Amino acid sequence: MSRSSSPEPGVRLNRYLASCGLGSRRKCEELIRDGRIEINGRVVVDLATKVLPGDYVRFDGRVVRMDEEVTLLLHKPKGYLCTKDDPEERRTVYDLIPQKFHGLNHVGRLDFESRGLLLLTNSGSLNATLTHPRHAVQKEYEVTLDRPFDPGLTPRLLEGIRLSDGVARAESVRFQSRKKLTVVLTQGYNRQIRRMFAKLEYKVRDLERVRIGQLTAPELSAGDYRILNAKEIALVSANPAPAKKSGTPKPPAVPATEARPPRPAKAKAARDAKPGAPRRGGGPPAKRSFRSGGRRSPGRR
Repeated sequence: MSRSSSPEPGVRLNRYLASCGLGSRRKCEELIRDGRIEINGRVVVDLATKVLPGDYVRFDGRVVRMDEEVTLLLHKPKGYLCTKDDPEERRTVYDLIPQKFHGLNHVGRLDFESRGLLLLTNSGSLNATLTHPRHAVQKEYEVTLDRPFDPGLTPRLLEGIRLSDGVARAESVRFQSRKKLTVVLTQGYNRQIRRMFAKLEYKVRDLERVRIGQLTAPELSAGDYRILNAKEIALVSANPAPAKKSGTPKPPAVPATEARPPRPAKAKAARDAKPGAPRRGGGPPAKRSFRSGGRRSPGRR
């Protein structure tokens, strides 16, 4: 039985190499195809190969071992790319962290003009959990538009807008103000929020990711990072308790000075004047009088 089809537990070779700090999974696949990887003295070129407990893996003749799993939470500022190498030599998120963490892989992306929470990790399983659609891990964004948003267009965001690479949907939409919305996604299309609003003829002026799963970090300033502990890693992998999917949200209420005036007092007076209505003092209702000669109640003889 081949190693690639073995049901025994193991780690995919490209994931193992990435966790050793040799680059992204795609880069590690190139190393495998080029015949630069050995397992127990034999060159391996099959991408489906698994590394089993006790195996010795070599890269260019040098033994490599998986690093201890590390996950960073970075507050990405505007003006930085989510990439390790940029042909135009623009600033990247790796310029914000020490060299010893440059082997970590960013989980998903935030575009050049967007800011907010970004994870970097050498954990292949965490990366897969956060990026694969079947796990549907939520990411929450604060979105500022170029003009007030029409609440009547909200169902289009929730039901889905067709983009060139698929139907993009928001899980929920809430108003913070006329121009500022909170949008929750579980998908990860490229520049998804900007493209969705562009389809509705709005331009996104500012976009910040403020939550991943259940994890927020309001104390983290732009450009700062910290290492996550096990409890925090569990939070990024789990969504908040389910809530009813929002319908068309109401825009912010008008100021108190514009609120509807109270009902006139005479309406209350008219109600109190109805026959049988309780008196102001809370006593029994007033008895009805009958005109002389009128028809008497059958109970009175």
